This record gives sequence, C-alpha cells and structure tokens, in this order.
Amino acid sequence: MKKLLIVTDGKAGHENQSKAFCSALGYGYDCVRVAYPTRFHKALSYVVDRLGLVSDYPFTIEKTDGYYAAVVCTGSTAFYPGKIAARRRGIPVAAILYPRGYKLNFDCILAPAFDRPPQQPNIVTIPVNLTSTSASFYEAGVAAFRKRHTPKKPAVAVIVGGPNAFASMGADAMKRDLDRLFAATEGRERWVTTSRRTPPEVEALIDGYPFDYKLIYSRDTFNPIPAFVSLCERLFVTADSTGMISEAVTRGKASVEVLMNLTSASSKFARFIQNLAQENAVHAFDGTLGSAAHKIDLAPAFEQARQLLKL
Repeated sequence: MKKLLIVTDGKAGHENQSKAFCSALGYGYDCVRVAYPTRFHKALSYVVDRLGLVSDYPFTIEKTDGYYAAVVCTGSTAFYPGKIAARRRGIPVAAILYPRGYKLNFDCILAPAFDRPPQQPNIVTIPVNLTSTSASFYEAGVAAFRKRHTPKKPAVAVIVGGPNAFASMGADAMKRDLDRLFAATEGRERWVTTSRRTPPEVEALIDGYPFDYKLIYSRDTFNPIPAFVSLCERLFVTADSTGMISEAVTRGKASVEVLMNLTSASSKFARFIQNLAQENAVHAFDGTLGSAAHKIDLAPAFEQARQLLKL
C-alpha cells in the first residue's frame, strides 16, 4: 500500500487531521515527530522559510526510510519541517490548516474558511476541520458504547469542551444551558460527555444532572463521541469544540445545536459557527430547537487536493 509521510508536532488535534487526510485519500501513513529546541528557534523558522533556504536548522526531526508519495503536515510547528522533508525527497507537500506567516508555496493547502485564506490555485478552502472518515472507526465506537449503555429510546447528546482563548466556561452559564436543554428534550434519553479541558466545577455540575448516560472525563477517558455522532437524533456541542462540531456536521444524521460559550462575536470560532449556520449545518441553541441537519461533504475538497498533489 502506498504511504504518505506525516510530519507531526505530536498534538492529537493536529496529528489526527493529518491521519484523516491520508485515510480520505486511501493512503497509509507513517508519522515522524518534529520539534524546535526553543520558541526562538521556531520563530527563526519563519525567517529561514521567507529567505527560501532548505535547511534542517532550526528543528530536529525523527529519521525514516522508505518511499512516500507526499508529505502531510498540520500546525505551525510542523509546517516548515514538512516542507523541507518534502523538498529533500523530491515529493509534494500538503499543509492542513492555514500556514500563516510561512510562504504559501506548498503544493496543496487545506485551509478552514474561518482563517480567511487568500484565493490562489494551491489553496483548497474547507468549512470544517478534518475528522476521521473511516466507517470502521465509528462502527467500533458504537460497539464499544453498547457494551456500556443500551439505549431504550431516541437520544440526544451533549459534548462539553472547555475554556480557551476565545471561549469561557463556568458553572452558572452551563446550568442555564442544561436547564433549557432538559426542558426542550422531554421524552428523549440524554447523554453527556465532558473532556480533558472541562473545568472541575462544570464537571461537578453535570454530574448532578439525571443523564441516562454520563461520561465524566476526569474519572473515565473512554471516548463515546463516535457513538454519539452515529446514534443520536440531536447533538449539543459547546462552541469552543471546533473539532467536535466538525465531526458532528460531517457524520451521522443528527441535528446540531451549539451551546454558545464564546467570549467574542468576531473571533474565528464565531466565524466558524456563523458559516456553518448559513449552511444549515448548526443552530445556535437559545432554548428552542432548530432543524440544522445538513451534513458537509468534503469529497470534492479531497479530490481537488489529490489533483494538486498528483496522487
């Protein structure tokens, strides 16, 4: 099986997007880890790239042998090393996410629309982040979930992230959302999962609600999200969780409600949700339920990327 080489910074949110891209194109992959000694060295990489130099300085990268059809890199730490790894092998390179600050001379760039990338021939604009496209991944997730919980009636699920630079998360706001959510979903099973970013006080609040299935991440790191996406008729996702929203709007049949915990109406997270709302893929939850069940098809974007990489 032909393979692509993933140059990764080791962050799951980045590496998983590279893996999803490879799988969507029907390629296997090997991963090599890259790192900069200091932040200064990473900052220097922008200068080195702008000068058009082909140099392993200022990063270190794991060695690998074998033939690869292309290099894939996601995230600012991986962009320049990925480009150099491809040049040294004489093969194309794809960047996932917008490589802001670096020269845009990648063979292919899959850039989210919320980053407002420029229009140029090698940039493929997509409305979401990349998530797994493997049917077997979701089937396995459903099977694992059913060993823990047997649904008795139609279900809605809540996926809770946590605060970041563009979003807050406190117990008071979450209580308001959960009270409205419970009132709007009478007659349905209610499932919930928190995440590694969920604050302890919010987990404690959630733990006190009568969910039919409850996953508190600080106690149990099982991942029920593939089952939530596959089985539920409606998904509630906090606005900070762009990866989870992306998964919800590209898989399954559920209508998607977004719990709006953003701190800025002009952030890229807000643009992300606004763009999806215009596609009727999400509805901003206001105590009433929407009918946003449109699913985003990334197949045309993957085909365009394949052509740019000559795969």
